[in-house]
Amino acid sequence: MKELLRSTDPTVIAFATALLQGEGIEVFDLDLHMSALHGGTSAIPRRLMVRDQDHFMANAVLVDNDIPTGR
Repeated sequence: MKELLRSTDPTVIAFATALLQGEGIEVFDLDLHMSALHGGTSAIPRRLMVRDQDHFMANAVLVDNDIPTGR
């Protein structure tokens, strides 16, 4: 598993997840419950993880849709 995206913005996470699932790439959303536990204060960023073999394609999908990955 490789980290693809880290963000405190739930709309970015939702959009990225929808794009990746539309391309058939399985996405794992980490820190969802920790972020919610803190009342959505953006204190803890959520991370999107993908399989190692999907990382290159997933990164390309996000870049093509102007979502900065920072990776």
